[in-house]
Amino acid sequence: MSRVKTDLSSFENTWYKPGRNILIMAIWFFVNALIFRNPLLPFSRFKVTILRFFGANIGKGVVLKPAINIKYPWRLKIGNHVWIGENVWIDNLADVVIADHVCISQGAMLLTGNHNYKKPTFDLIIGGITLEEGVWIGAQTVVCPGVKASSHALLTVGSVATSNLESYSIYSGNPAQKIRERKLIS
Repeated sequence: MSRVKTDLSSFENTWYKPGRNILIMAIWFFVNALIFRNPLLPFSRFKVTILRFFGANIGKGVVLKPAINIKYPWRLKIGNHVWIGENVWIDNLADVVIADHVCISQGAMLLTGNHNYKKPTFDLIIGGITLEEGVWIGAQTVVCPGVKASSHALLTVGSVATSNLESYSIYSGNPAQKIRERKLIS
């Protein structure tokens, strides 16, 4: 029996359009490397201003820690009073929407792209990510393409969200499973 083999030389994704011309993308590449990925620049307001300049829609009171990696700011919408921790990677080939009062802890990855492992050409697959109000994405977690974390969902440390997270629920593991309700106290 002959098996089909992966052939990466046949990979082709010309259908994908990042949303800006090559010059803007090149400029962003250097700005991202020098300012956002730099662990020595803690100036959150300055970073917010630069993201807005490159087309991000950002609310007030946003805190951006050092060493954040953002693929395309023009595909990013951040609400009010959002915290994004050190070494967060927002790999937004598709739109990422982060609502008000969301916390994304250090080392988390928001991944909007993947590859179709069933195809020998390893085709690109993309899907946006939405984090609704009050969501907490724990440290060293991964949120996969197409995931929606509903209001006040919590993804615990080191977990991988491969499907939607219900509101006011706590998820843990790989793949993340609901372990209990999230009850906030006043």
